[in-house]
Amino acid sequence: MTTPQDPHLALVREVTPRTPDGCEECLRIGSPWMHLRLCLTCGHVGCCDSSPHRHARSHADEAGHPIVRSFEPGEDWRWCFVDEALV
Repeated sequence: MTTPQDPHLALVREVTPRTPDGCEECLRIGSPWMHLRLCLTCGHVGCCDSSPHRHARSHADEAGHPIVRSFEPGEDWRWCFVDEALV
């Protein structure tokens, strides 16, 4: 049985990380983060839901860019914030 493809994957683009050294907002405000997520629509780098400010989720909600991938070394997975599922 096959799983239907997430319709939000149509928003995925070839992106370049805007702030490859860390979470864009955390770098600006001097806050620590736990793990990083890369927006696959625009290249925004945000911190994960385990981080104090959850900037990746905030970006997804505000910008309407639901698909991220882990920006951690050795990790290769994608997440859809709308469907709360791996894609």
